Amino acid sequence: MLNLVSGIKIYIYTSVADMRKGINGLSGIVRDEFQSDPTDGSLFVFINRRRDRMKLLHFEAGGFWMYYRVLEAGTFETLAAKTDSCKLSMNATQLSLLLSGVSLKAISVGENVIQTRRPDEV
Repeated sequence: MLNLVSGIKIYIYTSVADMRKGINGLSGIVRDEFQSDPTDGSLFVFINRRRDRMKLLHFEAGGFWMYYRVLEAGTFETLAAKTDSCKLSMNATQLSLLLSGVSLKAISVGENVIQTRRPDEV
């Protein structure tokens, strides 16, 4: 299982990602689209068009890690940046919730209650 430390910088690519891309292709997206260095220790998240597959790219200790998550059912939540940017920043807790299928929109800001029911389960 992926262990996320609280201080890690996490960026989500909000455009559709081609899941055929490997480490070199995803690193190219980070360089070209994010204008960032893929070896800076940040975690980069990519989601496919159907939103049922996710790849995470991370550079650590002299090499890349690439994690691949495929959902058996359901989809990952659609996330959009507030500006015209193709990247969205999030923290480790938000990514853990996203990976677990919890809607980030269902979290009540300012309260200690997290609604885990999905919108289609009304």
